[in-house]
Amino acid sequence: MPDPLAGAAGFRDVALVHALAKSIARLDPGRPVRLMHVCGTHENALCQYGLRDLLPSWLKLVAGPGCPVCVCPASDLDLAVRLAGDPRVVLATFGDVVRVPARISLSDARARGADVRVVYGASDAVALARAMPDREVVFFAVGFETTACTTAAALRAAPPPNFSILCSHRRVPPALDALLGLPGVAPEGFLLPGHVIAVAGLSEYRELVERRPIAMAVGGFEPVDLLLALKDLVSQVVEGRPQVGNDYRRVVREAGNPAAIAAIDEVFEARDAAWRGIGTIPASGLGLRAAFADRDAAARFGLAPDPEVADTSPGCRCGDVLLGRLEPEACPLFGRACTPDAPVGPCMVAFEGTCAARYRHRRA
Repeated sequence: MPDPLAGAAGFRDVALVHALAKSIARLDPGRPVRLMHVCGTHENALCQYGLRDLLPSWLKLVAGPGCPVCVCPASDLDLAVRLAGDPRVVLATFGDVVRVPARISLSDARARGADVRVVYGASDAVALARAMPDREVVFFAVGFETTACTTAAALRAAPPPNFSILCSHRRVPPALDALLGLPGVAPEGFLLPGHVIAVAGLSEYRELVERRPIAMAVGGFEPVDLLLALKDLVSQVVEGRPQVGNDYRRVVREAGNPAAIAAIDEVFEARDAAWRGIGTIPASGLGLRAAFADRDAAARFGLAPDPEVADTSPGCRCGDVLLGRLEPEACPLFGRACTPDAPVGPCMVAFEGTCAARYRHRRA
């Protein structure tokens, strides 16, 4: 292992990367092995550094539903557009969310006169609310546990009365559980996202392995980090000892971030939630607890999601990409009708989207 004090360069050491790739190849079980990552940042790193080219032919690493913007259902986005259309409202959210298509995107709504602002997080939206006391500021809260804790922190800090949220936060462990029950989807191991686990900790993943034995390993985002986690996963599969390996120990602790977990637990409770391209997954979403119900923007403005909003446009295969059933390049729209400049589906919009990563790092 490189010295963490040496900086990122040590985790990109070419000789070490190739040595790790060869050590993975030597674990050859004599049959195909299919693994899945559930992190858009992992997909970006894999594409940027060409790591799949270093893996043995018997090892296939597919992308799962690891982009929170991509799994945000069109009905939630449509609700955000409807809120933004209210002249009393300033709708604030992350930059990637603005361009994701539903009936129309938030970007389209802004072009039609809606006040849609791009912010870095919930605290920026709170600052907007303080600066604009005559307007209702709604933060469209999207993301996994990594951003849910920041939304929770903002709500705990007594924001002004004109601040509310439209919540589309999702939880990773229930999604993994659901994937294991889908035919033709379940991998032999999951590469877990280091930043999510740094917040949430390992306990729910250990409970999942006890109920449904499967190899898991937490990985970071540099080439050496990723290959160490993949080596761990392959070793678990070959040796038949499923567990949760922590291969990102310089960041991830067993208990995660207790303060962040406490904030999430105080503000939110687990609820059934829809995932674009997958459907409703029990206890996979977060909803506001009763003590914070007055901050629910949908209730404040008397709106409800429209179940008739279609998750995908004709020809779009984002649902299959999110489930690892289809490589992005196999979608007939990829790089033709669907590009980052003119996205048809969400996977081509977000920085963490699998299609966007493959397009951005494609070879000429």
